[in-house]
Amino acid sequence: MKYEKKIINPGRQDLDVELIANCVEMKDTLSVSAVFSDAYKRDGVMDHEIKFRTVNKPFIGTALTVKLKPGDIVDCLPIFDIAKPGDVVVIDANGTPNTSIWGGLMSGLARAAGVAGAVVDGSVRDTDESKLLEFPVASRSVSPRAAHSAETGRTEPIEINVPIVCGGIIVNPGDLIVADELGVTAIPYDALAEVYPAAKEQAAKEEATRAEILNGATVEQLLAKFGRI
Repeated sequence: MKYEKKIINPGRQDLDVELIANCVEMKDTLSVSAVFSDAYKRDGVMDHEIKFRTVNKPFIGTALTVKLKPGDIVDCLPIFDIAKPGDVVVIDANGTPNTSIWGGLMSGLARAAGVAGAVVDGSVRDTDESKLLEFPVASRSVSPRAAHSAETGRTEPIEINVPIVCGGIIVNPGDLIVADELGVTAIPYDALAEVYPAAKEQAAKEEATRAEILNGATVEQLLAKFGRI
């Protein structure tokens, strides 16, 4: 079986733009990754090691997925041929801990393309530069070592906009990615029409609960009114 060294798919084309925009408007909600996970019945949460390494800047957007090959980790520069404003780059680097496939220059290019953020199941570097750019990057680890692309010139093997695994969660192109300082939650696009209103309702309940707590409500009163805390 011949292995295709570079596969670049266009990504999901039937996205409900209004639904996605409504989700993105929730990015300033407190603990937004938890709110969406609650709305998705506690599912979709990536491994706890996948966390912000640059700025604490919550983001929500649709997944532009990248799959790299174990043992032959390359830079994912081909994403910039198709990246669109609002995309979240989600990279399956097989959890490789000491070879970084995202750095400050990548953050600069992504910011210029309007990318909302990056999530890497692997290592990143140049976090200081990404902080200066105020570009949010979540990853499993941080390491100074670069991928070999700068030496070899190769940016393959790579697959773009294919199903991947990131942080223990299957992510398909177009899935909703919700990231904040708590972690990263991925919501399958096909579930989003049900999850979004549930997330809105959950966020509203939490806001109302906070107000009740400040007004002196007891645990019993809160449970009676909201059913949970």
